[in-house]
Formats: sequence, structure tokens, C-alpha cells
Amino acid sequence: MNSRRNFLQTLSAAAITFPFLPLDASAESNTVYNPPYDGPVLKVAIMGLGSYGTRVAEAMQACKMAKLTGVISGTPSKIKNWQSKYNIPDKNCYNYENFDQVRNNPDIDAVYVITPNALHHDQVLRVAKAGKHVICEKPMAVNAKEGQEMIDACRNAKVKLLVGYRMHFEPKTLEVIRMRKAGELGKIMFFQGLSGFKLTDTSQWRLNKQLAGGGALMDIGIYAINGARYMIGEEPVWVTAEETKTDIATFREGVDETIQFQLGFPGGAVASCLSTYNMNHLDRFFLNGDKGFAELLPSTGYGPIKGRTHKGELTQPHIAHQTIQMDEMAGIILADKVPIVPVDGEEGLRDLKIIDAIYASAKAGTRIKLGLA
Repeated sequence: MNSRRNFLQTLSAAAITFPFLPLDASAESNTVYNPPYDGPVLKVAIMGLGSYGTRVAEAMQACKMAKLTGVISGTPSKIKNWQSKYNIPDKNCYNYENFDQVRNNPDIDAVYVITPNALHHDQVLRVAKAGKHVICEKPMAVNAKEGQEMIDACRNAKVKLLVGYRMHFEPKTLEVIRMRKAGELGKIMFFQGLSGFKLTDTSQWRLNKQLAGGGALMDIGIYAINGARYMIGEEPVWVTAEETKTDIATFREGVDETIQFQLGFPGGAVASCLSTYNMNHLDRFFLNGDKGFAELLPSTGYGPIKGRTHKGELTQPHIAHQTIQMDEMAGIILADKVPIVPVDGEEGLRDLKIIDAIYASAKAGTRIKLGLA
């Protein structure tokens, strides 16, 4: 095994060249993401074998620093299918009753929790108690109180807690952040984040308050919340919000259909955002400064992300987001690598505090002050 210094040097070398990786049949590239690497590998068990867990598992096949070694599911047939597809031995397979036993399994370093939002809190606490690092899909929890408890549990167990913010590693997104930091956009004045789609399957857990913790804001609106923060580069100091509901039969009490919200930032910038389960074609970020602009359209979909600025089209390569994410998170866990945009529990907690405030503002009809800094 290489030394930590060699490992970090290898990580840096891999970061210099971003080859291409096809995400699916619609992706633009057709060559393989194959950076040179010879070092420690993060051994990961995925908890929750649904559609997104499947996407992560597929993308991880191209990872060099992270490897899928275990599964946790309440559906035996899914476990069998994954065992066959990814060559996972019986001893690395668990269900929701016995996954605490991962504490005794050296084949698993970290558990990626990809279950409905309201289950994250208790599952993360159990993984932390078992002594394994945690990657938790966003939103990290259903409110800030739960998020803080998850952070505390992981800190006390001396394990790392990361949140599945895949866009924090996406090349075009990082280029816009670089431009903003370099002053190429000038003083940032305005951000617009549009996040939404028309939810047609009314049987899914996203419409169950007990599992989802909310509605569109928790599921898709968090992209605009988080995006406003990393695009503007500040933490908001106030929020206003208004909820619109046109289908009370589908979107019952506590499950939001559409929320418009505004965020105010200490430097004077304002973000205007929309989160919805009732409109398609909403996946756009627009950042405006007094010297230039940047637009990502689509901005957070699985890819390829497309973008332009006042200087022209963004041409950074498309790589499967989850492949970069898992390799980068392996570096964070194994070698304390520092990402350009944080992906730790504190980052997730800030979004949860904003979500809490958005719901409070929509209910009360008043501006809510935030204290995130």
C-alpha cells in the first residue's frame, strides 16, 4: 500500500486530467474514465437498492478509489440480483434489521445511505455506532434538529459524515465557481434557481410525508438552495417563501407541490428560486454579476450539464457525476482531501436550516432571518 504522500500525489495527478465517461445511452462521450491510480480503495456498501442506488452502483464500476463491496436492503430478491451482477459475497449482504453487524466486517469501510429522507436519521446513527464512515444522500435529514444529531453521532463515533452533493464535483459547475472566485463575473448581484418536474407516479414514497419529510422542496428544491449558496459564495441571511398548491388530493398536508422562495445574502445579492412537482423543463441556474454572467441549462440533471458565460460556451468534459463523487469522497475519507465545495455534515445542516426557514416563512407569510455563518 502506498504511503499517504504517494496517495495524495496520485489523487492530484488524477485531478489534472478529466477523461470522459458515458453516463448512459444519451451521454455525449464514449470513452472510459480511467485515471492512473495505485493506492488505497474505499470499500462501500450501498443501503437502499432503488433507482438511484442502482445509478450509483453502475457509476462506481468506473471508480478507481472506491469499490462497491456490500449491500443493505429489505428486499431479498434485489440483494440476489446485485450479488450476481456485482459479485458481492453473502457475508457482505445485510437487511435493515441486521446491518449493525457491519461493525465486524473489514470488507466495508463506509455505508452510502440511499433510502427515503425520513429514514436517514436513524440509519446514519446506527451506521456511526457500528464504527463505519457514512455517506448520506441529500437531504441529509428532514429537519435541522435531526441533522445536528447525525453530525454529533458521527463525531462521537470518530467516523466521517459526507452528504451526496454530486454537483460539488461536476466540472462545468466548478468552472463557474472558479470564475466567480477569480472575479471574472464582478460583484454578484443575482441568482436564479429553477428546480422541478411534473410528478406523475402518485404511488411513490415522495408523496408520503412520513417517508419524504415534505414535498418538492425536500426532493428537488434542495438543488436550488444549495446551488444558490455555492454559486454566490455566501451564506444567506434571510428568506421569504410562498407555497402554491393546485392539487390537494395528490399533495396532502405537509407535502408541498410548489414553493417560490427568495434568499438574501450579506453582499447584497438576491436569489429567486422555484421548487415544484407540477412543472417540467425546470433545471436552470443563472448567476449575474456586474461584469458578466453564467448559465447552466440543464444545471443539476444527471448529464450532460450544459452551460455558457459571457465569455462563451463551457466545454469541460461530461463525466458520470457519481463516478467523480465517489472517487473524490474516497479521497476525503481516506486521505483528508479538502473539496472545493464542502460535502460534510455541516454543509448538509446549513441546507436543512434553510429548508426549515422556507417552510416557516411560507406558513407565516413573513421574512425569516437566518444565522448560518
